[in-house]
Amino acid sequence: MLDRRSFIGTGALGLAGVLAPRMAFAKAATDRRFVFIIQRGAADGLHIVAPVGDPAYAAARGAFAEDFATAPKLDATFALHPALGAVNRLYGQKQALFAHAIASPYRDRSHFDGQNVLETGGASAYQVRDGWLNRMLGLLSPDEAKAIAISATMPMALRGPHEVSSYASAALPQASDDLMQRVSMLYAGDSQLHALWSDALATRSLTGDMAADNGKNAAATGALAAKLLAPANGARIAMIETGGWDTHTGQRGRLAAQLKGLDGMIGALQSGLGPVWADTMVLVATEFGRTVAVNGTGGTDHGTGTAAMLLGGAVKGGRVLADWPGLATSALYENRDLKPTMQLDALIAGATASHFGIEGDRAMAALFPGGRGGKAVTGLA
Repeated sequence: MLDRRSFIGTGALGLAGVLAPRMAFAKAATDRRFVFIIQRGAADGLHIVAPVGDPAYAAARGAFAEDFATAPKLDATFALHPALGAVNRLYGQKQALFAHAIASPYRDRSHFDGQNVLETGGASAYQVRDGWLNRMLGLLSPDEAKAIAISATMPMALRGPHEVSSYASAALPQASDDLMQRVSMLYAGDSQLHALWSDALATRSLTGDMAADNGKNAAATGALAAKLLAPANGARIAMIETGGWDTHTGQRGRLAAQLKGLDGMIGALQSGLGPVWADTMVLVATEFGRTVAVNGTGGTDHGTGTAAMLLGGAVKGGRVLADWPGLATSALYENRDLKPTMQLDALIAGATASHFGIEGDRAMAALFPGGRGGKAVTGLA
C-alpha cells in the first residue's frame, strides 16, 4: 500500500541538525521549488551533450557520432541528443544549462560508492552519514524546508535530521508478473484492498527504468512530482530516482529510450507546475560518466567525467559551462575517460545558493563538509 513516511535521524545525525542551521540561512521565504533527479547507473554525458566540435570526437566515438548528425547544436562545440526535444526547447528559451566535463570527488568506478559520494556530499564513500539535500533543508526557512522523495526507499541524499516525506509503494517483493497478477485477483473482491493494491502497483512502476512502457512511467512520475510541488502548501524540495543508465551493451538504442523518458518527465513536470515553473530549478546528475571508447558490445564501460543539467524557469540557461579538456588520447583521464575539469559539488552548491539566496561559501561548507575547499559556481539563477 502507499506509505507516506517521515525519516528523522538520531545520534550523530541529530548533532548535525543542531550545527547545520547556524551555518547559513536563505534570505527569506520564497515560492521557489527545487528538484533533484538522480540518474543511477552512470549516464554517458558524451552521448547526451556530445562535443561534436572536438576534432577527436568522431574517431573516438565511432558509430555513436551518427546519432548527432542532425542533432540540435547548442553552440560551436556541443550538440544535444535528439531524443531531448523538450529540453532543447527549454535551452532555446534560456531555461536549460549544461555543465560538462564534471564529476564528484570520487575517482573509482563502483556504482554504490559513487552514488554514496554524490548523495552524501563527502569526499569519499561513506565518509558522511547524512545527505546534502537533507542538510540543505537546514539552510532554508521553515516554509521552504519541506521535502519529499519519489522513490522506492528514502534516498541517501534526503536522509538526515530534518523531517522528510516520501511518496512510494511499501517494499514489494521482486516477484514474477504472474504472482503479482494472482495477488491482484485475490484483492479484487475487496474494494478497499483492491484500491490500495492498485495504487501500490502504479507507484511501484514510477521509479524504475526510464524507458519502461515507452517512457509513459517516466512522464507519470514528472506529473506526480508536479502535483506534489505545485500547491502553495505542498513540498518545495523533491528528489526523483531514475534507473537504467548503465549502458554496457547496445547503448545507442537504450540511451535514446532513456532520454526520451527523461524528456517526458521534464515536460510533464513543467506542464504540471504551470506558473510555478518560473520559480523552479531542476538538477539532473549521475554518479560518474562512461568511457570515451566504445566497447565490443556497442556500449561503454564505467568512466569518470560526464555532464549535468540545470533546468527550469529560474535558471540562467541557454549555455554550456565547460572548461573542455578534449578527447585526444593524451588528454584523457587514465587514458580512457573524459577528464573532469569542474567539480559537481561546486555546481550543486552554486545552484542551490543562487536559487535560494544563500551565500555560496556557506552553502558549499554546509552541503559538502568533506569537500576540497572549492568555490561554488556563481550566476546560475
